[in-house]
Amino acid sequence: MALSTAVLRAVPGAFILNSGIGKLGLPAEAAESLQGMAAQGVPPLGKLTPEQFGKFLSYGEIAVGAALLLPFVPTRVAGLGLAAFSGSMVSMYLRTPGMTEADGVRPTQDGTAVAKDTWLLAIAAALLLSGGKRSADA
Repeated sequence: MALSTAVLRAVPGAFILNSGIGKLGLPAEAAESLQGMAAQGVPPLGKLTPEQFGKFLSYGEIAVGAALLLPFVPTRVAGLGLAAFSGSMVSMYLRTPGMTEADGVRPTQDGTAVAKDTWLLAIAAALLLSGGKRSADA
């Protein structure tokens, strides 16, 4: 694996894994609050109970983070997982009222924390395009 690919995988992988571990045993009230926002971007998530959503979210983040960190997981597979995760976050950002300015793209003060997930989507695209190819200069 090229050093540039390892960096693209390690940084978001560690961040997402830590986030998922932090959500293990998420109280129902906190899960319900997160679920309301998540369902804006991915409507089927609204059909889960808050407990189911909390487990889905924490286990999902742990799985994506681990896939990025484990070197034996192919780069494209890790990139697809990150693309699905970050794509749902970007969808939530774009569809949740009050997160974007009137143009529907630029973040408001409330949307800035979620708008950063566009960077994760860009990293996913880079991983998918690199496909684990070795570079002579990396």
